[in-house]
Amino acid sequence: MATFEIYRKSSIGVCLIDALDEMVLSGTLSPEVAYKVLVQFDKSMKDALETQVKSMVSLKGHLHTYRFCDNVWTFNLQDAVFKIGPTGEQIKRVKIVACDSKLLSQ
Repeated sequence: MATFEIYRKSSIGVCLIDALDEMVLSGTLSPEVAYKVLVQFDKSMKDALETQVKSMVSLKGHLHTYRFCDNVWTFNLQDAVFKIGPTGEQIKRVKIVACDSKLLSQ
């Protein structure tokens, strides 16, 4: 499950962790329940991405570095161009982390 903790580094994940930490420190919530909430968050993010995201994105850029560790690919791109339909956006540096979603169901 540690592979999919990447969702926790998103804005909503950081806010959730902060709120859970505060609730655990105040005694409102046990650490075990907080952990279960985080695991459910990972599963919910996976499900939402599989069922609700329908857009196709085109990405071009210079591949600066890449690595594969613990079933997670990490790509660092420079001067990348993201295109959704006819519109595009140029971004100086991009880090992409990719995980196999089938591993979640194991």
